[in-house]
Amino acid sequence: MGIEAFSEDGQFTPDRIARVLRTTKEEVARTVGLGRDAVMRPERIASVRTQSRLREMIEILNRVEPRFGSALVAYAWYRSEPLVGFDGMTPMQLVREGRAGEVMDYIDAVEAGVHA
Repeated sequence: MGIEAFSEDGQFTPDRIARVLRTTKEEVARTVGLGRDAVMRPERIASVRTQSRLREMIEILNRVEPRFGSALVAYAWYRSEPLVGFDGMTPMQLVREGRAGEVMDYIDAVEAGVHA
């Protein structure tokens, strides 16, 4: 799914993300390591930290969606699949710790055939 499905007026919007992923804004906040206010208050939604975390999750989902066939299955993978080499942590847990770059590197390595 294209990034435009998750954004509006040049920023990622928790409403759209929640709608596409069939979840709640609160759950979106939790899955990227933000508090409830970060996805409820307009000034917090626009903050660099909120936008960065939302962007990271969307980038990860967009990278794996072709492998899984849908954004919903990619989101389920993001939330629940332990990654090899990360002590059983899921992509969601890694993003919440600020380690989204490592998840993207892992995905790139899998796509390149480095990890099975």
